Amino acid sequence: MALNDIALCSRALIRLGAAPITSFTDQTAESEIAGALFGPIRDALLSAYPWTFATGQIVLTESNTPPVADYQKSFQLPNDFLRAISAGGAGRGRGVNYRIARNMLHTNATEVILTYIFRPEEEEFPPFFDMALINRLAAEFCIPITESTSRAEAMYRLAEREYERARQIDAQQDSPNAIEDFTLIDVR
Repeated sequence: MALNDIALCSRALIRLGAAPITSFTDQTAESEIAGALFGPIRDALLSAYPWTFATGQIVLTESNTPPVADYQKSFQLPNDFLRAISAGGAGRGRGVNYRIARNMLHTNATEVILTYIFRPEEEEFPPFFDMALINRLAAEFCIPITESTSRAEAMYRLAEREYERARQIDAQQDSPNAIEDFTLIDVR
């Protein structure tokens, strides 16, 4: 079942023994806390690992404003950009030397294919990520809701275990990386 932002926060609140919310504007302490913390926590968890469901590729559009120094060209990052994984050109997703500064990718390449982490809709999250996010939200909500640091510490440990489990599941959905170029292999 696909969960939206409110359902994810409600499940986290229920884990703490708090009342679920129906919107971020319910005029309750729970809805205010969930509304303030949900977006940053979601984005931090998404950008912490190259999740397969949140990884995309795009050909970037060159900007009219060149970088001040070090590189010759700048390219506009997409609106849903959270973190770069790699950049490439000419049909490859990696191999280009680049730097990201002020929502722009700076490089000397004439074409850039960016492999990046984007922000998918919450309904597109797989169940294993839902559980990792719910547990992390519960840990983050714990002190403002319950004022219990010992309970918060336990919730953080649980959230970390769930995050590692989600990473393991996600890693199984991709081919393992092969060593393509390694000088010791060439010597043999």
